[in-house]
Amino acid sequence: MLDIKLIRNNQDAVEKKLKTKDPEVHLVPIAALDERMRVVKMNVEELKASRNHLSKEIGERKREKKDTTELMQEVAGLGDKIAILDHELVALEKELNLKLSCLPNIPDDDIKISLDPKDNVCIKTFGEKREFAFTFKNHVELNDRLGLFDFKRGAKISGSGWPVYRNLGARLEWALLNYMIDIHLENGFEMCLPPHLVRPEIMYGSGQLPKFEKQLFKIHDEDYNLYLIPTSEIALNGLYYDEIFKEEELPKKLVSYTPCFRREAGAAGSSERGLIRMHQFNKVEMFCFTKPDQSEAVFNQMMASAETILQGLNLHYRNMLLVTGDMSFQAAKTVDIEVYLPGQNRYYEVSSVSNCTDFQARRSQTRYRHKEEKPEFVHTLNGSGLATSRLMVALLENNQNEDGSVTLPVVLHRYLNGMKELTPV
Repeated sequence: MLDIKLIRNNQDAVEKKLKTKDPEVHLVPIAALDERMRVVKMNVEELKASRNHLSKEIGERKREKKDTTELMQEVAGLGDKIAILDHELVALEKELNLKLSCLPNIPDDDIKISLDPKDNVCIKTFGEKREFAFTFKNHVELNDRLGLFDFKRGAKISGSGWPVYRNLGARLEWALLNYMIDIHLENGFEMCLPPHLVRPEIMYGSGQLPKFEKQLFKIHDEDYNLYLIPTSEIALNGLYYDEIFKEEELPKKLVSYTPCFRREAGAAGSSERGLIRMHQFNKVEMFCFTKPDQSEAVFNQMMASAETILQGLNLHYRNMLLVTGDMSFQAAKTVDIEVYLPGQNRYYEVSSVSNCTDFQARRSQTRYRHKEEKPEFVHTLNGSGLATSRLMVALLENNQNEDGSVTLPVVLHRYLNGMKELTPV
């Protein structure tokens, strides 16, 4: 959430920046609400001061045995006015907070301004696209003989977009998860396994509510009002909800594994079959709490950790600095790491690393204290490290052989009891 003081003092400049992410943003209604709130608060304070003054006068008159009826009626009248204004103030605060919670984070100054993802800037590439000397297959076609995933039975259980990993498919998925976590642990991250269901206030704190309510899976019954996490970023951000770090505890670098649940996965076309876009997928997530002056350095550490994984797997990828209009709601800066999938003839994101500055911390009231000074908001950063489904596709399609077998990267051999190849049945 943005600081209302920032909007109050820089309304035009802030609106101009926010429109580079969302052209529908208008700050005039928010500024008007803020001004009305300040007027009401001032009126309440003046009325309370008058009431206190009269109450003292009533006390003095009672000690002097004088009549206080008129003054007491005046105090009662002031109390009624205060109650009316307090009620209005609560409604104004609720409306202002709702409008503020729907504003995106302000993009960094050095981010390219555009609403078109085609304008994203390639800032790095690793490796090259593989040239095939034979007619290659996509991962769905490879799976017909490898038997790694069961899309038909997954659909029978839960519907389309909910695959079942079978036999060597399940083992390869687990190998990838263990390999990635090991890399992050070597790079100084602390492992965490958070809950997969979270409370509404935790969703709000990360920026998912209220704006993205319809994209989330949720449960409602007499005892529970919980949401399934679309990424473990939400739960990790909530770990220190309404807490204050000691300065020496920062940066706090966490890594977790969870399944992720997304409602919006159902729009896939024929080129996005199989594992490309699903309602449930596995992801290793990096999440960091930092002091403001640490966040850029930690951002680079997160990028390096994610890239180490892809380089170990010897996969061609590119890093794309997102333009303002393609960044997430919470982010001030985002770099997507994209791998090339031959079967789709395009690049797909397998990691997205974002610096959210103090946007989430302000919603979650997560702060740190420097010595005895007033607590300040931390910066939060998140990054996939990595999402496995498209990574699995990249491994299968880029490492396939003419006979339909798939050569496994050396770094995964030890997680698969020395297995070096997937062989067609």
